[in-house]
Amino acid sequence: MVNGEACDEAVALARENPRLGVGLHLTLVMGRSTLPPAEIPGLVNARGEFSDNPVFSGFRYFASRGLRDPLRREIAAQLAKFRATGLPLDHVNGHLNMHLHPIVFGLLMECAEKSCIRRMRLTNDSFWLNACLASGQWLYRASHAIIFRLLSWRARGELARRGIRHTVRVFGLLQNARVDEEFTARLLSPLPAGDSELYSHPSLDEFKSELDALISSRVKALVSHQRIQLIRYQDL
Repeated sequence: MVNGEACDEAVALARENPRLGVGLHLTLVMGRSTLPPAEIPGLVNARGEFSDNPVFSGFRYFASRGLRDPLRREIAAQLAKFRATGLPLDHVNGHLNMHLHPIVFGLLMECAEKSCIRRMRLTNDSFWLNACLASGQWLYRASHAIIFRLLSWRARGELARRGIRHTVRVFGLLQNARVDEEFTARLLSPLPAGDSELYSHPSLDEFKSELDALISSRVKALVSHQRIQLIRYQDL
C-alpha cells in the first residue's frame, strides 16, 4: 500500500531482503490516495481518504462514469509511486480485492503494458475445500465464494490474452482473517497440485495468529515433508 504510514519502512525492509516478492496492493477503498483530492474529484474526501464502505464504493465505481477518469489517474499514480521505490513489481492485487472490480480491472488492463504488470492475483478460493477445513461464517464464505468466482471467471480470459500470469488457486480469502496454524496445517495435507497462493494478513497485533501460522515449526515441517516449494509470483 504505497500510501500507507509504514510504506517507507516496508520499502527499506524489502531492499534488505531482495528475495522477497513485493507487489502493489492497490488501494481504492479504506485508505488514502496518491493524488491530491483536487485532481481526482469525487473519488476521495477533502483529506484524501477513500470511503470505508467497500460495497458502496463498488456500486459508485460501477455506476458513475464521472469517476472513471479519476480512478484511471489514481491507479496510474499508485503504480508510478511503486516504480519510484526501485523495487521490481512482483505482482498486483487490491485492498479487499478491489482490483477485480469490473471497472477497476478494465482500467488496470489499460495500463498493464506500460506499467509492466506481468503477474496478478486472480482471487478464487474453493468453497467446498474450505468447507471441509473450517466451520462458521457460512453466509460470508458462500457469498464471497460466489462473488469472486464470477469476478475471476470474467478476468481470466483477459489475463490470458495479455500473458499476465496468476496462481491456479488462492486460499484464505474465505477465512476472513482466520488463517491460523490449525487451518494452515489442515490445508497443506489436501493441497491440490499446481500453484497456489496462501492469502493472509500476518501482523504482530491484530492478526498475530496469522503470523504465528507462517512461522510455526509444525507448518514448516509439513511444507518440508510434502516437498512444497515456496515461491514468489515472479517465479510462476
